[in-house]
Amino acid sequence: MAAEVRPRLTVLSGPSGVGKSTVVAHMRKVHPEVWLSVSATTRKPRPGERHGVHYFFVNDDEFDKLIANGELLEWAEFAGNRYGTPRGAVLERLENGEPVLLEIDLQGARLVRESMSEAQLIFLAPPSWDELVRRLTGRGTESAEVVERRLGAAKIELAAESEFDTTLVNTSVEDVARELLALMNVV
Repeated sequence: MAAEVRPRLTVLSGPSGVGKSTVVAHMRKVHPEVWLSVSATTRKPRPGERHGVHYFFVNDDEFDKLIANGELLEWAEFAGNRYGTPRGAVLERLENGEPVLLEIDLQGARLVRESMSEAQLIFLAPPSWDELVRRLTGRGTESAEVVERRLGAAKIELAAESEFDTTLVNTSVEDVARELLALMNVV
């Protein structure tokens, strides 16, 4: 009998506005057994976001404690806020044989690569730069200054594509979700 293939950690990253959250939401609707790690953040909730579902919304002191206690697999500062992945829950799910997905930024993906070299890193790319600009400015949830900062970061993130194991181009949410599931061996 063949040995059971243990799921490995899959990291989905890419520039802000590329559609990571949309792809993940679609994928989890079809395959709810894929566990998406919920990040901790110091950012204030956007309309409709719920604590413990979309993020664990914490203050700066609480975030400092998570770092000091080694409770984060990775963390990064972006657009004036900090984001981090709680370590314990990720390791527990992997031990239980569940497919685990992290949706994080470039800096976080690099840190995961350092601490978990067996992780699979997937880069989600936009169909074009113009489309990425349209998506970021079309959100309407952020100031022009934040959008500019995100576009500057996106140029850096796009340049790091070669650091990833696989690139998926987000031309269709359904197609990308299907490709992501196949890469995670979830069918």
